[in-house]
Amino acid sequence: MSEPGATPALDGDTAVEEPAPVSSRRFWAPRRIPAVVVALLLAAASALLLYDVVAVRAGHPAMRWRRALARQLAERQLDDMWVLVGAGVAAALGLWLIVLAVTPGLRDLLPMWRPRPDVRAALRRDAAALLLRDRALDVSGVRAARVRMRRRKADVRAVAHFRELDDVRADLEASLTDTIRGLGLARPPALSVRVARPGRKG
Repeated sequence: MSEPGATPALDGDTAVEEPAPVSSRRFWAPRRIPAVVVALLLAAASALLLYDVVAVRAGHPAMRWRRALARQLAERQLDDMWVLVGAGVAAALGLWLIVLAVTPGLRDLLPMWRPRPDVRAALRRDAAALLLRDRALDVSGVRAARVRMRRRKADVRAVAHFRELDDVRADLEASLTDTIRGLGLARPPALSVRVARPGRKG
């Protein structure tokens, strides 16, 4: 008797065990635009400062902006409003860059189980939401459905025009739970279902 997860032997071949699925981490965004913007700004500032230093070494006066900046830094106190504003802007920019560096991004992609270590797959959140909506509309009594798919939670709002609301909600939860399990997500989102009657017209 063959073990679960093993393929049957054919023509005397030995059975080959299929690798068990492994969990997958979130996909990291390359973030090319922020990286290019920061690199260009740093390169431009460095080139301008280097040019001014070389010009001063060659006997030319420093640029007006550098003289004005040095004068402002020498005259203004640390508790000056513009100094505090500049420090706050620099701190906010640095914090933003740190957040970009330590967070994966690509929140629209839901990682899936990896059938093999060298294979990675993901499902877009809007595609998962559309599939859950179609499954919700297949439930008897559901007139309309709206699904908001988050990374950790799937919010389903349905409108039932007949049948008891509790029965419709139970069928929805059972159907959508099976659908989420069949998506093969590494971290299946929690399911939240709300069912209501259609509003009165007029």
